[in-house]
Amino acid sequence: MSGCLLDRLQSVLNAAARLIFSARKSEHITPLLSELHWLRVPERIQFRLCVLAYRCLHDTAPSYLAEMLHRTTDVAGRCCLRSAATPTLLVPSTRRSSLGDCAFTVAASRAWNSLPANVRDAPSFLTFRRLLKTLLFEQSYDCSATSSR
Repeated sequence: MSGCLLDRLQSVLNAAARLIFSARKSEHITPLLSELHWLRVPERIQFRLCVLAYRCLHDTAPSYLAEMLHRTTDVAGRCCLRSAATPTLLVPSTRRSSLGDCAFTVAASRAWNSLPANVRDAPSFLTFRRLLKTLLFEQSYDCSATSSR
């Protein structure tokens, strides 16, 4: 998506938060989104990509999606490398960074590989979602906002 469309989606999200709190348009939106525990649009996109990647790796996603992602350990030439010991995904090369980087295979692999090991190695789907949302929330907002919860 273009930056303009992401800004429009964020504007809709902000309007919904203002509606819930009956806040004026002039009030800051960050405390409202933090209170609702809502992720901003870029973090929401990363959340969905990582959830789909988790489901693909654990055989709970549709097969046409699961076939697109490949673990680095499954690649024949990489079995002896140190990266074979980590549960990362192979990021395919693209010709155009503007279009190719938006493909599911590339975006989901990069999002998955950017996660810390404790999140990637979550024992269950619900634990993974909880850890992922906490991580993205802390990246998006001030960490002190989450310490009071």
